[in-house]
Amino acid sequence: MRVLNAAQMREADRRTIEDIGIASLVLMENAGRQVVAAMEAVHGDLQEHQVAVLCGRGNNGGDGFVVARTLLQRGVDVSVFVIGSIADVRGDARINLEILGRLGLSTVEVADSQAWELHFSEIADSTLIVDAMFGTGLNAPLTGLLETVVADVNGSGIPVVAIDLPSGLSADTHEPIGDSIVAGTTVTLGAPKLSLVLPPAETRAGDIVIADIGIPQEIIESVDGPRVELLTRTAARAMLEPRNPDTHKGDYGRVLLVAGSRGKTGAAHLAAMGALRAGAGLVTVATPSNCLAIVASMGPEYMTEPLDENPDGLDPDSVEALLETTADVMVVGPGLGQGSGTRSFIHALVDRATVPLVIDADGLNAFTGQPERLAGREGRDVIITPHPGEMARLVGTSIEEVQANRLDVARTFASTHHVYVVLKGHRTLIATPDGTVYINPTGNPGMATGGTGDVLAGMIGATLAHLLDAEAACKLAVYLHGMAGDLAQADEGEVSMVAGDVAAHISDAILELTTRRKTPDKQ
Repeated sequence: MRVLNAAQMREADRRTIEDIGIASLVLMENAGRQVVAAMEAVHGDLQEHQVAVLCGRGNNGGDGFVVARTLLQRGVDVSVFVIGSIADVRGDARINLEILGRLGLSTVEVADSQAWELHFSEIADSTLIVDAMFGTGLNAPLTGLLETVVADVNGSGIPVVAIDLPSGLSADTHEPIGDSIVAGTTVTLGAPKLSLVLPPAETRAGDIVIADIGIPQEIIESVDGPRVELLTRTAARAMLEPRNPDTHKGDYGRVLLVAGSRGKTGAAHLAAMGALRAGAGLVTVATPSNCLAIVASMGPEYMTEPLDENPDGLDPDSVEALLETTADVMVVGPGLGQGSGTRSFIHALVDRATVPLVIDADGLNAFTGQPERLAGREGRDVIITPHPGEMARLVGTSIEEVQANRLDVARTFASTHHVYVVLKGHRTLIATPDGTVYINPTGNPGMATGGTGDVLAGMIGATLAHLLDAEAACKLAVYLHGMAGDLAQADEGEVSMVAGDVAAHISDAILELTTRRKTPDKQ
């Protein structure tokens, strides 16, 4: 699902009106009615509420006037407040304001702070507020009267439904540009916006409802500019194809995991289980010889191969033998260690491998200061899966800088080095070499525990081995990983869940995504 900025949304509106011929008044009418439908879905019988609609002077206010009219016609107790001068209301918004007057619903003009102080007690008596002051047109912080309105509404404790965006947020950035309404529900029009799907601004939007107001999907998909997409359940489900009855394990990919070291054998096991649970036909764990017995004892479902060692870690001379192992995909790095020998081993392996690579954890740390060596090339995709600290080391900046600019950092690195970047964290990002960025909506804070990234690396390896499409593999694995985490959270809770719980719930995520359910044992 495409995520649009303010300019893209304006262009989508323009093309819908001018090229398709759907009048702007029709779009406004659709928007208002969709907001009311969302309000009913969230808040139940609106006749039990007293609703205050706060309208601006532009199109967002016009949507609010349609909401007020629709509520009035359904017998809801509704009041309308124009924040600003009524004389400044123009265009389609003016038409809908005048319709309210002809229906007998008067509007209250709140043009200054004195008027706000006079009328806020009426708003404070309501049980539901509709924020229709500003939409995607805002590009500067709110000041003066509007700043006071926002502070008082937020302090009232009354539930707020925002139209398109909570007033005060910008459609162009995930960073709040100033004070804003904190909504319980935001009904966004046509397409989601960055500030609704990325932190920290998303925390002010509440639950998101994406309303179809009549803008054709073809227009939303084709508008020029940055391409940001929100992963969806429907898209993930479409990538999970049923297995052919006449099939064998080789059809679902051979994944070679190069992982583990003394004290970090669990990383190898978790990555292997992630790959197996995500559907890999065969999984082999190549691990240091002194760890092999431990890793092998953890899981009978995967195979193991020993890696030669020297006093500095892995022996770089053993790369040649490893490359002879049959594999469709290689996952390099979980728990592998950072000794100088191991770094040289990783460099040689990445340089010489001909199969697609998923590089994680210590596999990435080996390229600190040398990110250019990670570059993908014709016929061999490279997927990297850094957490913010690993990303910061790769690009030579601070974790804080990465977190403040996650989308730009991931996109720039992917485009510059021709790799796929899976930047982990809240709202994991997938950036592709062509500059597209996907935002993952699944997952929860309980996944902030050691080993969940190892599970993800294995899952990406498995989906890549089966789908043979790096972009699709990242999208499916990341979505399923977060979904498995959400299911684990439901069973274990955020505090107590561990990485093994995420791996154990991958099967449940796949079943739920494909609308199949486990059949309870018959007593």
